Amino acid sequence: MGSMKRTKQTMESSCREDTLQIAYQMARNAQPGQVYALIGDLGVGKTVFTKGFAEGLGIEEPVSSPTFTILQIYEEGRLPLYHFDVYRIEEPEEMEEVGFDDYVYGDGVCLIEWAGRIEEILPEETIWVRIEKDLEKGLDYRRITVVRPE
Repeated sequence: MGSMKRTKQTMESSCREDTLQIAYQMARNAQPGQVYALIGDLGVGKTVFTKGFAEGLGIEEPVSSPTFTILQIYEEGRLPLYHFDVYRIEEPEEMEEVGFDDYVYGDGVCLIEWAGRIEEILPEETIWVRIEKDLEKGLDYRRITVVRPE
């Protein structure tokens, strides 16, 4: 994560709607060129987060996880949304095949599921969003931690 100063914010979600709302609010403040790296276990709600984020950008079409295509592009919102799912990526170099840099350094917003797999090629300014379960607090509880550069 480099030497850049960072701030950490932790939010609690008790249900799917909370997660959608947190993501929605983050998208309302999203700026062109930002990269959001989503990390969390399978089934933790990364795609739910993405749906809320897309809504916050004003995207109305349904959002699904692009597991087989790596990239879905949504251009109808306030900013273009480039939704990556890099779960199947073995080597970060594979991202060059989809023109990764053009999107990451473009004028839209990138949201990357399973971003830990390609951490070394992400910009230093990447905003990390970790979604975690805590079964002691219930099946639907999620802790969402956002680490962003200052």
